[in-house]
Amino acid sequence: MDSLLLINGERVSSADRATFERLNPLSGEPVTRAAAATVDDAVRAADAADAAFEGWAAIPPIERRRLLLRAADILRSKTAEFRALMVAEAGVMGAYADFNVALGADLLIEAAALTTQISGEVLPSNKPGTLSLAIRQPAGVCLGIAPWNSPIILAVRAIAMPLACGNTVILKASELTPGTHSLLGDVFAEAGFPAGAVNVITNAPKDAGQIGEALIGHPAVRRINFTGSTHVGRIIAGIAARYLKPVLLELGGKSPLIVLNDADLDGAVNAAIFGAFIFQGQVCMSTERLIVHSDVADEFVRRLAERASALKVGREEDGAVLGTLIDANAAQRIELLIKDAVDNGAQIVAGGRREGTLYQATVLDHVTSAMKIYNEESFGPAKGVIRVGSDEEAVRIANDTNYGLSAAIFSRDVTRALAMAAKIRTGKCHINGPTVQDEAHIPFGGMKDSGYGRFGGKFSIQEFTELRWVTIEDPAQAYPF
Repeated sequence: MDSLLLINGERVSSADRATFERLNPLSGEPVTRAAAATVDDAVRAADAADAAFEGWAAIPPIERRRLLLRAADILRSKTAEFRALMVAEAGVMGAYADFNVALGADLLIEAAALTTQISGEVLPSNKPGTLSLAIRQPAGVCLGIAPWNSPIILAVRAIAMPLACGNTVILKASELTPGTHSLLGDVFAEAGFPAGAVNVITNAPKDAGQIGEALIGHPAVRRINFTGSTHVGRIIAGIAARYLKPVLLELGGKSPLIVLNDADLDGAVNAAIFGAFIFQGQVCMSTERLIVHSDVADEFVRRLAERASALKVGREEDGAVLGTLIDANAAQRIELLIKDAVDNGAQIVAGGRREGTLYQATVLDHVTSAMKIYNEESFGPAKGVIRVGSDEEAVRIANDTNYGLSAAIFSRDVTRALAMAAKIRTGKCHINGPTVQDEAHIPFGGMKDSGYGRFGGKFSIQEFTELRWVTIEDPAQAYPF
């Protein structure tokens, strides 16, 4: 597939006509040849979004709603095309690709519903005859930087609410899913969004830094949102800070699933298998740590290991549940984490074998803080069981991380679980459910090194608008001099 830039409503090559290739991570075969944007291309995209901003902001909210709803329908109609690209570019399973499209459509529908919900309030004033107002207005051009691991969900999230709030958008596509993100640009073009309202930039991996800085530094760009690694998030936040621009960051995680001694073990194992191994564990909310009360640890580990060992790895057409990791480096990193854990006393109770970019669902028992996998985000199908003797120890270990995105607690005593949830420092916590959950209207985001700000529904309105104070006053009011 050939993929061009989308700038000001037109498909164009890069200024120097350079391209880069995305290869299938399993077969190594070329999938997408994408335009490799230059800094000049990035500036053109920002200029186009800036030129379109005033007109888009003036469009009545009901018309913005119609366009967003139309985009949702078009997105769903392209499910098969998106599935084929996501499978080839990112190695996802077909069902995961379909889920991406479905939730992406939900995000557009939710954004459409909120176009008439962007409101302010009347404030009391100490000045007689004054009407004092707090109002929200579009911020300007919004830059969205989306990753590869949930390419539709996370790219739509970067686009939909900014548009609903009256902003124009530049999507900086992932270098690993350029075709998928480029096709998303077609969705908005076909829906009838005006030229320049949505622009999509693809760039070669080697140019990511300079393209990102050119877009962040452009005077018209007033908001930045980024989903990806904490390492890159720090870089983006640092650049944005130099330009005094707000950033919404949704970064990595080390999400714990706590199993108390009164838990429904079948339910806990089901949630752990799903949360730990969906998309090979390459999800920001992935269950990374299984914190299990010692009273039930032996039985929980036995059941979990049995289930994990039954997860077939390979190609979906051969009945596999787990597919390829995003590249060989990811597989090698998992291998090193497992070796370090075993060298320091952990026991492999399931999996542990690699074949190229394929890695078995792996469960390590007796993980301790002496092991790298205790602290480092695996972002793959290797998960550690940490045994604890009390609720207090479980909470301490759950919080013993720089991350704070998601958590889960399994207990038949909801009061007990709620008391624990209040002490766990994460943006989300689910009782008797998996760590991996998302809906279009919920406040999605984390704490600590998992980022700040919230995507989702009405909670993202404040991220993509300017709050202003406006007064209407008596022109004949008295002044002291």
